[in-house]
Amino acid sequence: MGSVRARAAAGATVVVALALIAAGTAVLLVLRGNLQNQAGLEAQVAAREVAAKIATGTAYGKLDLPDGDEHPVVVVADDGRVRAVGEDVRTVDGKRVGPAQGAGSVVPPPAEEDEDGEDDDRALKPGEVDDDVAYRDGTADVDGTVADYRFAVVEAKDTRGEQATVWAGSALAPERDAVGSVRDAMLLGLPLLLVVVAGVTWLVTRRALRPVEGIRGEMAAITASTDLSRRVPVPSSKDEIGRLARTTNETLAALESAVERQRRFVADASHELRSPIASLRTQLEVGVAHPELLDVPGAVEDTVRLQRLAADLLLLARLDAGERPGEARVDLAAMVREESSQRVADRVPVRTGELASVEVAGSRGQLGRVLGNLLDNAQRHAVASVRVAVVREGEWAVLRVEDDGPGVPESERERIFERFVRLDDARARDDGGAGLGLAIARDVAVRHGGSLAVRTGSVFELRLPVA
Repeated sequence: MGSVRARAAAGATVVVALALIAAGTAVLLVLRGNLQNQAGLEAQVAAREVAAKIATGTAYGKLDLPDGDEHPVVVVADDGRVRAVGEDVRTVDGKRVGPAQGAGSVVPPPAEEDEDGEDDDRALKPGEVDDDVAYRDGTADVDGTVADYRFAVVEAKDTRGEQATVWAGSALAPERDAVGSVRDAMLLGLPLLLVVVAGVTWLVTRRALRPVEGIRGEMAAITASTDLSRRVPVPSSKDEIGRLARTTNETLAALESAVERQRRFVADASHELRSPIASLRTQLEVGVAHPELLDVPGAVEDTVRLQRLAADLLLLARLDAGERPGEARVDLAAMVREESSQRVADRVPVRTGELASVEVAGSRGQLGRVLGNLLDNAQRHAVASVRVAVVREGEWAVLRVEDDGPGVPESERERIFERFVRLDDARARDDGGAGLGLAIARDVAVRHGGSLAVRTGSVFELRLPVA
């Protein structure tokens, strides 16, 4: 029971078994009821034929009674004496009966067993047969053989006014034989059918789950080999297993991309850290050997560069770890005014355009970092103008940073947002840039539910949902 196939086969077998048992029980009960009703109808017909002859004045000794093997018949007078009995009928319900009067008696059934379920106290007139019929099950000894019968009891009054009760039976052995045959057939067929159900369910489930086993095996091999370029087999079917395989491959592709991105990030970070650390070490070693040659400003510059790079790497690590921005309300216009007023040492003065008062939800520090990175990027490329504007477009707050530089080539407008990517002219203009500013800006924008893109050659547009 440790596999899905075994549990599915067992579950289907149990359900089918319960259904068949319930259906078989119902069939047997209905069959038994119908056969008993048929036996009662046959007994009623035989009893009414004899009762009709009595009502027409036929003497008891001249009654043509049915053969006792088919329908044992006993006619009992109102005082309990047996007036007529079928051939070879010896006892009814263990009481002896015979053609001689007073040889025995048969107790009539209670009135509530009548076929209409009601008492009938109406007195019969001479020559009438009672419309009501009572039924009861009993035994009869016919020629030494005791068997069970369904008796129909009908009352009649002859032409002389003497009332008699006719008992006529119909054997229940055929009914019981038929029910027993059907029961035996069910008991024989039920296990075979359950075996077939279990086998078919097992085979169908195994066939359906075969692709799952292939997916599991391939995933185990990928885990053992750490080769994320491998993919699980995709079945041709368009069912849930096919969708599972395709989703698994999409997950593997995303995981491979993330791992590769992390590897590149570590390699690029190591490369970027190597240069300032080597430069700083060289300066310190020269200062130890020749104190008069120590370049203190250069050492400070390398230390600041290391500090900035370390801060950028820590921020990227927090963003990759899924750090959620705050829920504070940030007025973009006020943030632009504050940031612009602090940039007094910029090469190109920052001018402001339209500053619509619009608030967004997020981290004031991270959004300020985005604006600062965009302004730093504009300062690197601007000739004589850097302009910032804030507008509202429907449910979006839009912050635009524009410079009069040469702009970003269309083919590079997405690549510049990758980590450690610097265009050739950027490298020439700024030796200290590590290529992380725009990457950080876009990651922060995405974490805040917005976007950052280059709309034209030199216009960077930050879009954030209005709080």
